[in-house]
Order: sequence, then structure tokens, then C-alpha cells
Amino acid sequence: MVWYATPRGAAEGGVAPPVASARRCDIVAAMRLFHPLSLALLFVTVPVVSALAQAPPAPAAAQTPRTPRPKLPGEQWEQIFNGKDLTGWQKIGEEQWNVEPGGILHGVAVTKAYGYLKTEKNYKDFQLSMHFKCDGDGNSGVFFHSEFKPGTPNITQGLQFEIDCQAMHHTGGLYGDGRNWIVWPKPEDEMVVRRGEWNEYVLTVVGNHYISRLNGVVLVDFVDPQPKSFDGGIALQLHSGGTGDMKFREIWIRDLTQR
Repeated sequence: MVWYATPRGAAEGGVAPPVASARRCDIVAAMRLFHPLSLALLFVTVPVVSALAQAPPAPAAAQTPRTPRPKLPGEQWEQIFNGKDLTGWQKIGEEQWNVEPGGILHGVAVTKAYGYLKTEKNYKDFQLSMHFKCDGDGNSGVFFHSEFKPGTPNITQGLQFEIDCQAMHHTGGLYGDGRNWIVWPKPEDEMVVRRGEWNEYVLTVVGNHYISRLNGVVLVDFVDPQPKSFDGGIALQLHSGGTGDMKFREIWIRDLTQR
């Protein structure tokens, strides 16, 4: 039984006004409709929820790989001699190249021929930083844009920045490419090299512009009007004669090559 409040003013035992009667009919009709509709929704909802619970999880959206940030100029230096072995280098000739404790690369002449240790990678433009020490009387050098006749220590192209710890032997000067001496330091700079000590050598090659700096002193800053070689390996030299005894360490490069 459903109870309804009698509107104020209606006579006791009287008939409810038409508005109240219509409202009661609407409520009764709604209740009759509610039961079958609720059951129908229940049977529809349960399978849907069950299906969602059993469905495999949606695959995660693929993430777009981040583009590496370009290296800034001061972050471009790479160590090309790892201080442990000759990875990344190729021996040219029969001279002896060993890695010693402390990350020292030691080149010793064992014949009277030339010997080289050349990078496997070629460089066009670069800055190279290293330390060298002359333990013997033979001279040395750092070749660039170099290539060799296969199976021989005969160089076919390339210039060298000279290394010779004897006074007035033009360390820091440029020699090679069949042109002999191209340029060498001013007379007052011939004594910058330190015999029997470690020397800091920084070399720059950009196009035909060559700069050598030894122990903080710029020895050569030269633009070559007639360059002959433009690309190739970097090679450490032991001069012919059988007296070469050179040590190198901390060999770093800043590759400026655009290919």
C-alpha cells in the first residue's frame, strides 16, 4: 500500500484532486516499467564488464626516439689513443710500437727504415692535442692527410708537423708532399721545445690553414697557397736511421670534418 499526503483544504473522506490522482498514476506506471528495464540493463552490463575485465591491456603507445643533442664546440674532443692498446691505429713499416704503463705510447726504431703509426680513420679538418717526449736522437713528426704505398712505409701524400728536440731543427714547422720545407718557426721560437721532458703539442688543420702550438707558444700560423693533399690519416713518425725513440700520451682530437 502506498500512502499519499492529502492536500490542505480537501474534505475528510473526499476524493483527491485530479492533479494528485494523475501524479499517482505516473508513479505507478514508472514502477511497472522499472523492474523489466532494470533486469535488462543488469543482463547487458554484466557481460560488458566481464568482457572488459578479460580483454588484454592495450599496447603502450610507441615512443618517438629522442634526437641526440648536437655536441657543443667544447664537447667535441675524443681520445683516439686509449692508453691501453693500439685499437684504431695501423702500424706501417717494421718499427716497434708498444703501450707502456701510465698510458704511454712508445715508438722505438729497430731498423734503419721509416716507421709510422697511422689512424684507421681519415680526417680532413681537425684539432689535435698530444704530449710527446724525445728519448732518442732521431726526429719524428705528426703527418696529416697521409696515405702510403700498400705494404710499404713509403708515403705517397701528406704533410707533417715536425718534431725534433734538437735545437734549431724546426719543431712545429711544416714539411712534405714532395715540397721539402714549406714554413718553419721564427728564430726566437726554435728553443721552445724541451729535450728530455714532456711537451704539449696542439695542431690545427682547417682546409689549407695550418697552425702549430708548442708549450703554449704559436710556432706556425700558415695558409698554404698551393696545397696538394686534403684528406687522409694522421700518422706518428719514426725517422729513418735507426735512432728513433719517441713517447706519446694523451692523444685527443676534435674532428671538424664536414663530409
